[in-house]
Amino acid sequence: MLKIKSLRPEWVTLFASVYLLLGFNSVLWTHVSTVLQGDTHGLLLRLAFGVLLLCAFNFVLTVLTFRKTLKPLLALLFIVSAGVAYFMNQYGVLIDIGMLRNTVETNVTEVRDLLSLKLLVYIVLLGVVPTFILLRTPVNFRSLPRELLRKLWVGLASLLILAVVAMLNYQGLASLFRNHHELRLMVVPSNYIGASVNYVREKVGGATQSFRTIGEDATLSPAWAGHPRKSLTVLVVGESARAENFGLLGYSRDTTPQLAKEQGLVAFSNVTSCGTETAVSVPCMFSGMTRKTYDATTAKNQEGLLDMLQRAGLAVYWRDNQSGCKGTCDRVHFEDVSNLKEPGLCADSECHDEILLKDLAARIDDLKEDTVLVLHQMGSHGPDYYKRYPAQFERFTPVCHSNALNQCDRQSIINGYDNTLAYTDHVLASLIDLLRSKQDKVDTAMLYLSDHGESLGEYNLFLHGTPYMVAPEQQKHVPMLAWFSDNYRSSFGVDVDCLKQERDQPLSQDNLFHSMLGLLQVKTALYNPQLDLFAGCRPKGTTS
Repeated sequence: MLKIKSLRPEWVTLFASVYLLLGFNSVLWTHVSTVLQGDTHGLLLRLAFGVLLLCAFNFVLTVLTFRKTLKPLLALLFIVSAGVAYFMNQYGVLIDIGMLRNTVETNVTEVRDLLSLKLLVYIVLLGVVPTFILLRTPVNFRSLPRELLRKLWVGLASLLILAVVAMLNYQGLASLFRNHHELRLMVVPSNYIGASVNYVREKVGGATQSFRTIGEDATLSPAWAGHPRKSLTVLVVGESARAENFGLLGYSRDTTPQLAKEQGLVAFSNVTSCGTETAVSVPCMFSGMTRKTYDATTAKNQEGLLDMLQRAGLAVYWRDNQSGCKGTCDRVHFEDVSNLKEPGLCADSECHDEILLKDLAARIDDLKEDTVLVLHQMGSHGPDYYKRYPAQFERFTPVCHSNALNQCDRQSIINGYDNTLAYTDHVLASLIDLLRSKQDKVDTAMLYLSDHGESLGEYNLFLHGTPYMVAPEQQKHVPMLAWFSDNYRSSFGVDVDCLKQERDQPLSQDNLFHSMLGLLQVKTALYNPQLDLFAGCRPKGTTS
């Protein structure tokens, strides 16, 4: 067997730094080359940028690696970085706290959809093989005092080179960093290490923060005394549906044929999300905070919209066909239907979204309280779009039947995604038909709002979760729909014709909290009529 020559630890950390820089950062270098294209000093700046990163990596590894930590730390970095590099190369994702939060708070089904043979190859070739070589390499450590002295010299040399390169190329590098904030989210492994630190800090901060009650003054307004029937307001939280591919909103394909027949349906055309991943958008839209003021720790440690509706006297239920409600439904009735054994709807630990309608007709017939029901869809969650709908809804073909999206023809990806919207169209239309059939007994209404959009290869991005500041419109522009039964319109004072005239006004998920309070006639000092999208289309006296 080949004998590997022993190395001093400073050579190991230097080789490891070079490997981290070149082995896992192809996305970074491709992007840097793109943004510097046409720059007369582009080659020099790329070299300077690389030297900066190399010196930074070497300094950190020199400081952190000792006799007992060097090999375990580098092995962990190699294997985790291999997985991160795969997802960055495969889907064009950037790594920040939001992406990490989304990853940690997902479920088994979503994780399974992301596993592939190619991921295993990445981990083995880029992670396991270098780790094996590292573990086989003898490292010749000095005595501790001499080792510390050598670390001091290597660390100072790294910082000195970094400083000199930065000063000699200050103008170009400063411009690069100032104009391209996304670069820091592309550097492996510092991107996921930074995200992990921030996530842990967020969790620790949340654990030490006391839980806060909001809207303690929430009560039903006197207008409820005039309601002749019980009411059911259904809020459907969509998943990964982007407005650009919604037929009702002008898409060239008719992805919403059934909803298009609903004369009383209002499709709002100019709605933006609070975040680009479920773990941000869902808590944000129910929190009462705006996108600009949203804080995940605060949202996790205080009540939200559903608590206030329940306190006011409404029965509140959450029915979930996804990875949970991200804390927004922790104190209301919760039902997970994603793992039911329903023939024709469920298989392989996953259910199609029609499962959300199971037994709903009987529940409406037995309704004894004014109720708000939240239905959380699996919707258009990728990358396995073909799994999100029954076979009979595969209208657009051919379809990508792989989670390796960058290896599929882009049109086949779009076809699969459009089929998910066609199925969502069917689910929502079926829900409306059901609610309409019960309107003589119960005042019924449906609101639909997707949590975020989706990238389908634009700018070499796939899926969602790109940091909001650099995310394309496809991940932020979302569909929102509203439907009201005739009796609901009368009882709650909703003018649908007025809403249709206002459908193109700019809205966002910031509006949901106050719009639901206003629509459901809940009185509270937290209600802001300026953020209530229904306020201008109700008679005076019916608002909160």
